[in-house]
Amino acid sequence: MQAVITAEEMMEYLEEVFPQVNNDFAIDHMDGTKTVMRLLTAERHLRPGGTVSGPSMFALADVCAYVATMACIGKQALAVTTNCSLDFMRKPESGKDLVAVATLLKLGKSLSVTDILIYSEGMEAPVARASMTYSLPRASGA
Repeated sequence: MQAVITAEEMMEYLEEVFPQVNNDFAIDHMDGTKTVMRLLTAERHLRPGGTVSGPSMFALADVCAYVATMACIGKQALAVTTNCSLDFMRKPESGKDLVAVATLLKLGKSLSVTDILIYSEGMEAPVARASMTYSLPRASGA
């Protein structure tokens, strides 16, 4: 599947519809099938013990799945998360960005399903794995 918007257009769109997340994330790659994003980890993302917090990892997985879906259907602000499963597998390295690699598994008329692996930058093994399902807005007149 081919991306219908560019990574630059997507970042501009995120700034418009989700300005609260724009400074935390960057798109490394987006082609309509695979999306790679990063959480620009800062002090506010850490929990006691110097590791990245679970809510920050959830946010990365969620935004990455949203971007992977929007890459294929275009700008649809009303797409919403309907299901999430997140497995925390190992402690992220402190002081490193988190990198999410998302694969769009299914894109239907009403749902998209995305698998996301999250890595600490430079680590070979993933620190978390997520599965996200998005409900897509109905087409006009449907």
